[in-house]
Amino acid sequence: MKDTKSRLFSSDSRLSDLITAHPSLLSLLTRLGISLGFGDRSIADVCENSGVDTDFFLLICNVYTFNNYVPSTAAILGTDMNGLVPYLEKSHKYYVDKRLPHIERHLDAIAQKLNDRIGKVFISFFKEYKREVVDHFMHEEKEVFPHIGALMMGQRDTSYSISKFLQTHSDIEGKLDDLLNIVFKYLPPQVDDDNVLDVVYDILRLSEDLKKHTFIEEKIMVPLVKHLELANLS
Repeated sequence: MKDTKSRLFSSDSRLSDLITAHPSLLSLLTRLGISLGFGDRSIADVCENSGVDTDFFLLICNVYTFNNYVPSTAAILGTDMNGLVPYLEKSHKYYVDKRLPHIERHLDAIAQKLNDRIGKVFISFFKEYKREVVDHFMHEEKEVFPHIGALMMGQRDTSYSISKFLQTHSDIEGKLDDLLNIVFKYLPPQVDDDNVLDVVYDILRLSEDLKKHTFIEEKIMVPLVKHLELANLS
């Protein structure tokens, strides 16, 4: 599946059918500026009424649904990308304000049932991870996104280059795997409650979401910005 020509989602399909078939896409709606209450309306109709480009919406949905979906550069350049940076910013807010605090609450509840030393390991590891994630996002919001905004307005911006982004783009989902390993290896067997199951599920869910987020930045954002940088230098 190389580009949007081979996508399985049609703009004529009902959005409710899409979400029912792929429930994981539900968390994308608010990040894409779409509210619930769309009834039986088509994807194209809902996107139009929400001020969201339909092709961009389908592009993001394809990325999140199909692991082998890699949009071609032509498909990226042929799609209205004005919604890309707002989507990425809303994703950052979603991770920091909702997903990470949710996991932290479960870890706090688990830590209360552990001895002091092990409990502190769990909490300190996660707090350090959260600081790294916040720093990672702040860098993108202060350096990368303004650069993209300037380029998309046709401005020549040589103060930053997307090549710097690739050189420093860190793996923010990798440490979640480390956290899972700590849970699996060192959590005492007597701590067996819903908090453990919930936190494992939430970590797996967040890790998968962050992998898709990284994919969008590296396989969609970067090719777009490279094209804009070259175009604005000519």
